[in-house]
Amino acid sequence: MPERSYIAIGDIHGCLRSVQALIKKLTARDDRTLIFIGDYIDRGPSSRQVVDYLLALQEHTPCIFIRGNHEQMLLDACETNETALWLYNGGDTTLRSYKSLAGIENEHLDFYRNTRLFYDTQDYLFVHAGLKPRRTIRECIEKDEFKQDFLWERSHLKTNRNKWEKTVVFGHTPVPEPVVGRNMIGIDTGCVYARRSGMGKLTAVLLPEQEFIYQQCLDEV
Repeated sequence: MPERSYIAIGDIHGCLRSVQALIKKLTARDDRTLIFIGDYIDRGPSSRQVVDYLLALQEHTPCIFIRGNHEQMLLDACETNETALWLYNGGDTTLRSYKSLAGIENEHLDFYRNTRLFYDTQDYLFVHAGLKPRRTIRECIEKDEFKQDFLWERSHLKTNRNKWEKTVVFGHTPVPEPVVGRNMIGIDTGCVYARRSGMGKLTAVLLPEQEFIYQQCLDEV
């Protein structure tokens, strides 16, 4: 059976105008499933509005939402009421957009809770951060102790050798251009970091063609 066609979209980080513009560029490909790679919130100006937009988008477009480490930090803060780690990592902008933790409406909490740690297909594994190159994908999926790697891992970017059985598509680590290596495609091109040289793009990749589509940041960050 041939693999289905997908569009994976990198880290949005509260950049509403940017993701809206990118989706408009992709409207001719609306027969494909959109796979958002996580980090919808924090750092950028419009986290709450980004989630509103994604909730509306999924009403008419097939979407898969992967959990990023920033969604996990928000969920942890809601669970424990400990916000220090989250705020240190840019959660202050999200907190302002909701006014308070108590101001996060149930529909949004459900969105965060229902995000997936990974999405596994015939030819691709979609995760937020990555996984350790010395482990197979099967190991990481089957063993709970390895699943934190999906949210935080970066070591795979230091080597082009890995034991992965298929291509891993990820975000998490901002880079000026997409990462294309052995069994890996990285698509966080630092949309929220428009003031950093070479960054400030939101990136989508069409699969299986491996065609990249870019949107320059349109948000005030």
